[in-house]
Amino acid sequence: MEESGATVRKWEDLDTDILVQIFQTFDIFELTSGIAHVCSAWRMACCDPLLWKTLDLSALESNFIRIPLEPYVYVHGQSDKEVTRVLKIALDLSRGSIQTLIFHFNLYLSDEQLTYTAERCPLVKHIVLPAWNRIKKTGICRAINMWPHLESMTMPSIANPPYLLEEISKNCKNFSKLKIMGPFDICFASSLVLYIPKLKVLSLRCSVIFKDALITILDKLQDLEVLNISHCILIEAGPSPLSKRVVKEIDPFIMAKANRLREFLVCMNDSCIMCQRARSDEGLMRWYKYEKGLWKSDEARSLAL
Repeated sequence: MEESGATVRKWEDLDTDILVQIFQTFDIFELTSGIAHVCSAWRMACCDPLLWKTLDLSALESNFIRIPLEPYVYVHGQSDKEVTRVLKIALDLSRGSIQTLIFHFNLYLSDEQLTYTAERCPLVKHIVLPAWNRIKKTGICRAINMWPHLESMTMPSIANPPYLLEEISKNCKNFSKLKIMGPFDICFASSLVLYIPKLKVLSLRCSVIFKDALITILDKLQDLEVLNISHCILIEAGPSPLSKRVVKEIDPFIMAKANRLREFLVCMNDSCIMCQRARSDEGLMRWYKYEKGLWKSDEARSLAL
């Protein structure tokens, strides 16, 4: 096509590499808005693996209300449909190339949505899991079974951790990094030692940690290299179930055990804003109250998003 003596190229005639570079500036909503249907050249560019190494759905939240009975949340039907729409388009375009999968902590996926995702992401190495409420034990186990290359996980609080850690142990031989966004007690620590003894990086930031659980992992996770307990509430249990006290600083006994680590990340400072927030929220962080995306931060660099 010529105009005023100059050759003008059509959008569909752009080099695929240039289109891919442009599309790399798009967010997930723009990528799934229908641009792949413009023409065959655009669709080819939309399917380039460079766009899909990471599927970041952290901007996608459920529209929900809390209810008194299981699963304790009701998700609006239109919200569920939007999640399913985005997942189907993104997973179709990615063609199985996703290696990092990030969900928002307030995204309440169903079993079906999680299974659909897991089946189409066989190469996943890093996962940030959504809220558990609507995901059954069978659903998460089925998903873990489809991620044999999994190396790291960020997970919300879970009431019964052994089954999940056992499933990781059986199916994910390269698993080495874990972030837990919830309370960490002796049951959790013992399960980690039993099922993932080769764990290298563990982040418990902004959570409640029981002192006996902390001592257990320092004693028994011999391959542990990095431990992050920044902004945590450390609890020491007394002889009776009701006698508990908050530990204000790490004592020399624990520091001596942590000396073998490459990094022992601690912040228990009264003047620290994050420590103040953790105490205000009693170790169950209400991330929705704070800066957008703050929940993605981590002093352990390999677990920061």
